[in-house]
Amino acid sequence: MTRSVKTNPRIIRLIGALKAASRESGSPLWRDIAQRLEKPCRNYAAINLSKINRHTQSNDIVIVAGKVLASGDLEHGVTVAALSFSSAAMTKIQGAGGKCLAIERLVAEHPKGSGIKILR
Repeated sequence: MTRSVKTNPRIIRLIGALKAASRESGSPLWRDIAQRLEKPCRNYAAINLSKINRHTQSNDIVIVAGKVLASGDLEHGVTVAALSFSSAAMTKIQGAGGKCLAIERLVAEHPKGSGIKILR
């Protein structure tokens, strides 16, 4: 069986940056996300807003190692970092008073990774 190699340069850079952030800060969160992104893309998470709404409170920070989709409603403002967002999901998150971030930006803003929830 051949080993799959990532061809998307953004994902390759992101995995390296997450591992470096984990080494520098000692936070296991970033290594866990890097390991999830090293797996085949068919195993990436696809999270709907209804799930984010159920598992978060107002002003929580959530990370998704995959894509955020727009099914359901978001009733409170949360900060969501993900690999990608559907355009409708972005609109709904921002309409509820939340923020959509790339994972790279979340690592820069919260290098320790404390208080961040992982959804899959």
